[in-house]
Amino acid sequence: MKNFSIVRNWKIFFAITIIGLMIGYGSMIFRGFNLGIDFTGGSIMDLKFEKAVQVAQVREVLGKHNLGGAIIQLESNDSAATSSQGVLIRTPVIADNDRTTVMQDMEKSLGKFEIRRVENVGATIGGELIQQAAIAIFLSWVLMVLYITIRFQLNFALAAIIALIIDVSVTLSWFSLLQLEIDSTFVAALLTVVGYSVNGTIVIFDRIRENLKVHRRTETVTDMIDNSIKSTLTRTIYTTITTLFAIVAIFLFGGETIHNFSFAMLVGCCSGAYTSILLAGTIWLFLQHKKAGE
Repeated sequence: MKNFSIVRNWKIFFAITIIGLMIGYGSMIFRGFNLGIDFTGGSIMDLKFEKAVQVAQVREVLGKHNLGGAIIQLESNDSAATSSQGVLIRTPVIADNDRTTVMQDMEKSLGKFEIRRVENVGATIGGELIQQAAIAIFLSWVLMVLYITIRFQLNFALAAIIALIIDVSVTLSWFSLLQLEIDSTFVAALLTVVGYSVNGTIVIFDRIRENLKVHRRTETVTDMIDNSIKSTLTRTIYTTITTLFAIVAIFLFGGETIHNFSFAMLVGCCSGAYTSILLAGTIWLFLQHKKAGE
């Protein structure tokens, strides 16, 4: 790695990135996304059991009917309660016959219950809210460009935004390819990925800016960027690994309800490290209209 030039081998990393993005965008166009009930609406079952039940028990029954990803809320004044007689279940829209079968299985497994409410509901995240979220993300990018331009220069800001778009695209691509459910937790994960990605890129750009001030004529700009990346490489790798420890733990042991959230974080974290180390510096160089090896 000591003598390996990241910038001079830009064609390799750009080719990998372009191929990956083409596959991802193709999947998004032709396969689309598996939108969760937060976007598409669903069915609500409000039940009161004779005996207190746990979320895991209810989810086990629902899982037999391919409803393991349902949102289950216990009715309790104690936020730390692990069981309750009142349970609110939210699932994708299901037919009346299927709902009846689920309830029969629920009664057989968990005991008798009273049906307090059963109805179909609309999406909690409507078109207007999605539009507002898109505007918020766009404004955040504009503010990032302004801040980085003031702190560094415009080309640094544009390179950071390009790297950020790649990270978001990669995360969306994986969810489209695997047809994982996209819900409100995915939106939260995506916003977290945005912040994480920019943070890693800024660290490298800060080192490049410092080295620009003491740049020697005998050192090419390509070598200067490579040295800047390598000088922050240990910090970037350690930060990524320690972050991944927490994300993997959540992914493995956090439960089914946040499984997709943690997977989005996992993909975004890895992609953020990839773009920060292997792409961002080269993108900045190209925006400066310089050739590798100059």
